[in-house]
Amino acid sequence: MMDNLTPLLLHWAITALSLWLASQIFQGIKFADTASLVVSALLLGFANAIVKPLLIVLTLPLTLMTFGLFLLVINALMILLVSSLVKGFTVASFWTAFFASIFIAVLSFVLGSFVLGGSMSHAVQMPHSGMWL
Repeated sequence: MMDNLTPLLLHWAITALSLWLASQIFQGIKFADTASLVVSALLLGFANAIVKPLLIVLTLPLTLMTFGLFLLVINALMILLVSSLVKGFTVASFWTAFFASIFIAVLSFVLGSFVLGGSMSHAVQMPHSGMWL
């Protein structure tokens, strides 16, 4: 049980740290308190896991026409969605969310690669008996 919970908590902490650093760098992002930061990080994780894939599928032609650059817009929309749902989290404008989403994605990737390393990758192994099912 703890083997599955630890990576989830680490991802949550990395997202919260990335959001906090973004609020320190970008003047248009504000958190009222620590609770709103923690809830925003959790809700951003859920939005990225549930809503973002739906938006990607719905906007697939536009994403293909822009060679994937529209995914940056979807990332900004996820931050705006979370800011509209969490009371103590405010984002000044779309462009603030756009550039902050790039910063958060890159920082989360870098921190995740250092903290989690290869712990999230699972190697596929051939069955020893020769049967796959």
